[in-house]
Amino acid sequence: MQPTTALRSIALVEGAKGVIVLVAGLGLLGLVHHDVGAIAQALVREAHLNPASHLPRILLEASGKVDDHRILFLARFALVYAVMRLVEAYGLWHRRPWGPWLGAVIGGLYLPFEVRLLIQRLTMLHLLVFLGNLLIVGYLVWQIALQRRRERAMLPDAGTDGVDN
Repeated sequence: MQPTTALRSIALVEGAKGVIVLVAGLGLLGLVHHDVGAIAQALVREAHLNPASHLPRILLEASGKVDDHRILFLARFALVYAVMRLVEAYGLWHRRPWGPWLGAVIGGLYLPFEVRLLIQRLTMLHLLVFLGNLLIVGYLVWQIALQRRRERAMLPDAGTDGVDN
């Protein structure tokens, strides 16, 4: 795969993550000044789920703890995350020198958490997410190393004074 194709593929994935989280954050803002617990109960009822079963019970318990401050915090976090991912996608798509750096740093931040998830509960999903992120971060680090090698090759030799004899 060509570097431009690979970087643009990564840019599409990261941009999609940013857009999805931005939409989710905007959706969260729609919950401000609403009874989230009542909304969760209506959702469980409309989906014909048993409120005593595991996942609906978790949803109902968590929704009872949600207030406007938590919603606003999560919406702000979603906005920051989305902006970072979209800026990263822009940098990778347009082959900006900082694009792979930003992508490697952002992606690398998640690796310890993904390892922790794997240790706590090894699932195929956790493993695939970890391996996918590791592959992307590794590729971006490799691109950074190639760029640095190209830049060094363009510099004059340190042993010469720049004068032709």
